[in-house]
Amino acid sequence: MTATRLFILLSSFFFLQQSVRASKVDTVETYSASMKKTIKAVVITPDSYTGDREFPVVYLLHGHGGNYSDWVKKAPSVHKAADTYQSIIICPDGNVSSWYFDSPVDPSSRYETYVSTELVSWVDSHYKTIKNRAGRAITGLSMGGHGALYLAFRHQDVFGAAGSMSGGVDIRPFPNNWNMAKWLGTYAQNPERWDQNTVINLLYLLTPGSQAIIVDCGTEDFFFRVNSNLHQKMLDMNIAHDFITRPGAHNWNYWNNAVTYQLLFMRTYFDKKG
Repeated sequence: MTATRLFILLSSFFFLQQSVRASKVDTVETYSASMKKTIKAVVITPDSYTGDREFPVVYLLHGHGGNYSDWVKKAPSVHKAADTYQSIIICPDGNVSSWYFDSPVDPSSRYETYVSTELVSWVDSHYKTIKNRAGRAITGLSMGGHGALYLAFRHQDVFGAAGSMSGGVDIRPFPNNWNMAKWLGTYAQNPERWDQNTVINLLYLLTPGSQAIIVDCGTEDFFFRVNSNLHQKMLDMNIAHDFITRPGAHNWNYWNNAVTYQLLFMRTYFDKKG
């Protein structure tokens, strides 16, 4: 056998080994009984997933205007993160602009129920997961940053760790934006609904230390002020959390960087609880 042929064979073997040991990305169909429809999601399983042991799960939410495939298409680092942090990553669909509420206006939009209950149950029944809050985390960008903290604070029995990247953590300064009035009614006519469904007003639900929380927002982001306000209010209430800020705007360059910190934070939480 020539040296060239041996090199080609060894290179091919190495490539196959790497291919075998790589995260797997699947698009699955889940069912929401509350909305009576099938909803797609992306599931990323780590290289070591064989069904022999249970893995922690991170739910990763997309922003307004996006869908379940955004993270895997626009943030390539997420593929490797499942391997790096040995976690299953679930990217749900939030129907473009649901804000992950159960809408009091439109009973056909029940994305709080879907993500926090129906999807979690579906994932736990189809994958080898750690089936308690110590093995579940949730985070997201923009609308999904709001959604992640909103769902985590309201469902502390489900999620033990929560994060937000460039999150709309106080929706009230933006009453005419991003279809929120479609799901809550107008702010002018229904201020109590907006007050009840904005993240910054849900901190009273938390017992200090009850959840691991990380908040990240760039200094040039239009959500920077509301994130700074959330950070200050959490300090005032003695709610432990990580708060990250650095130069950056509301875009994928920022989120590609931010998600690595979020997933490391979640892995650290899982390790402490393991």
